[in-house]
Amino acid sequence: MKIIFAGTPEFAAAALGALIAAGYEIVLVLTRPDRPAGRGMKPQASAVKALALGHLLPILQPATLRSEAIQEVLQRAGAEAMVVAAYGLILPEAVLAIPRRGCINIHASLLPRWRGAAPIQRALLAGDTETGITIVQMDEGLDTGPILLQQRIAIDAADTAQTLHDKLARLGARLIVRALAENPQPRPQDEARATYAEKVAKREADIDWCEPATVIERRVRAFNPYPVAQSRIKNTTVKIWGAQVERRAAAAPGAIMEIAPRGVLVACGQDGLWLTELQRPGGKRMAAAAFLAGFPLAPGERFGD
Repeated sequence: MKIIFAGTPEFAAAALGALIAAGYEIVLVLTRPDRPAGRGMKPQASAVKALALGHLLPILQPATLRSEAIQEVLQRAGAEAMVVAAYGLILPEAVLAIPRRGCINIHASLLPRWRGAAPIQRALLAGDTETGITIVQMDEGLDTGPILLQQRIAIDAADTAQTLHDKLARLGARLIVRALAENPQPRPQDEARATYAEKVAKREADIDWCEPATVIERRVRAFNPYPVAQSRIKNTTVKIWGAQVERRAAAAPGAIMEIAPRGVLVACGQDGLWLTELQRPGGKRMAAAAFLAGFPLAPGERFGD
């Protein structure tokens, strides 16, 4: 079967690798234009582009798919289906209609829950106990098309956005191969159960210590590795990579209650939170003991001032 693949980050590269390994003929790879990255801000290829180059696949990096010239290229590719995974561009109706089997999306949630840009982070923030992958037949809406396949996985108590991403990327890669082989009957989504996963904003990383410790701990995990939860203390913004809830009566929110080898215990609106892995501006992320050796803190000092 001839396939057009559209995707950009590591999540999508896992699916492309699985399709290649399964023997599908990838006639064209669509990915976002190279973006400046690193200290030198040099243009950097996406994970999908890097994989496609390694397999000598034809690559197209349009800024939009609304161009008639681009749509003509897609038409000439003669693909039976287009597989889409975290691509980053809107597919107009004209593109959706090109492949005979349409465009098939790999979405990192149990649709219709968490439609949109940040389903992994929103599931963690909400305290969901499970998530999964949905293979969906694309329509003009935002993740609103009929479901082809769906598989659930548990969200572990220690899962971060990164670890959950990696699990879902592997699951999505397996499910898309299965969906193409089985061509399952689509079933409509239940609109009454739909929720929206809004894109993560950097401002959400700022911790409000008046929130319960359980809520803040979920925020730490949801924003690891980006944008990373943070709070100010001693005129310094400290990034918080790891945290654990401590069930105990709290002092004023943000106040340091205890310093111990395991970390820094901070009072929250309810209970306390051990900060176990931290990072100073320009420094490396460190276990709390190593961090405190270079940035001493004491009980009574306060985060969030």
